Amino acid sequence: MTTSPTIPTGHHPGVRIEADARLPIIRITRDFQATPAQLFRAHTDPELFARWVGPDSLTTRIVEWEARTGGAWRYVAVRDGEEYAFRGTFHEVRPDRIVQTFTFEGDPDGVALETLTFEDLGDGRTRLHAQSLVESFESRDQWLASGMEVGLDQGYAKLDGLVRDGAA
Repeated sequence: MTTSPTIPTGHHPGVRIEADARLPIIRITRDFQATPAQLFRAHTDPELFARWVGPDSLTTRIVEWEARTGGAWRYVAVRDGEEYAFRGTFHEVRPDRIVQTFTFEGDPDGVALETLTFEDLGDGRTRLHAQSLVESFESRDQWLASGMEVGLDQGYAKLDGLVRDGAA
């Protein structure tokens, strides 16, 4: 298997974010002190997902959530009375892999195809691999410039806490 060269976009606490040099793809890698089953549940259980996704400054409200192959999802993130809505469809949901679309409703033409895989590292540790394919290099670069690493860092820190507390 050949891999495309990547452009490191920075290393944040525990999160590696890379831009593919040949395709408009963002790759994210993060290790967790959690089992694949715990991470899968945190990504498919709507109540858990709402507790950890995104930066600390946002509160998430689940509007629709059918975490099954062919299901749909929609959530609204709220900060200081402003709402940001996101939606998508689950194309494949299985314990080691989730494939879904992701759309920020403020940019309804910007649909990403996301693939999440949960790699069992043994000893209760899992490496999350996330890949987002967007429509253009321009879109990819806008995502990278949006400050997405803050939401990833803070969201994954909240997820660590849920796992540590036994909620996930």
